[in-house]
Amino acid sequence: MQLTEDNINQLSWQKMDNLLPCTVQHSLTGEVLMTGYMNPEALATTLQSGKVTFFSRSKQRLWTKGESSGNILALRGIYQDCDQDALLAQVIPHGPTCHLGTWSCFAAAPAPFLQQLDQLIGSRKTADPEHSYTARLLAAGVKRAAQKVGEEGVEVALAAAVNDQQELLNESADLLYHLLVVLHASDTDLESVLKVLQQRNS
Repeated sequence: MQLTEDNINQLSWQKMDNLLPCTVQHSLTGEVLMTGYMNPEALATTLQSGKVTFFSRSKQRLWTKGESSGNILALRGIYQDCDQDALLAQVIPHGPTCHLGTWSCFAAAPAPFLQQLDQLIGSRKTADPEHSYTARLLAAGVKRAAQKVGEEGVEVALAAAVNDQQELLNESADLLYHLLVVLHASDTDLESVLKVLQQRNS
């Protein structure tokens, strides 16, 4: 259930010694960014300000993520678990989340697959075209990448029209891949598209 200021007191604060663990997740990509702890005041401040605020166990005070670095976590929603003793905050990060400068405090963990693919395609911009199809496609320019999107879109439509499920899956995978390529050829990326979809859904 999404939390509001009205149901803060319904959480199992006493069971957890007045501190609940809060996992922070990128609301667009699903990537886990960090974990912190909230007391009732930190949760209320988070909901009021729209910026994720924790209770710092080392400093023994409220701490808003990014208060010194500027790398805030803009809240999109916060949820309780089934036992009401853990929280999940979905956010849009403004800059790196980790104090070490990495995007996530769990940088060693793999990102969601689609994000990995998007990042891999982006890295092919500087790869050798002789050894990478993606690099060759990017080197050929946005018009060639756009042409491939058109071709694959037609193939998806044809496979769907004749009810060929396996071909539909294969062509859909090709279309999605080439769409990511054309986005990078146009100097944008998947996350930018997801932001548009989120805005339309709000």
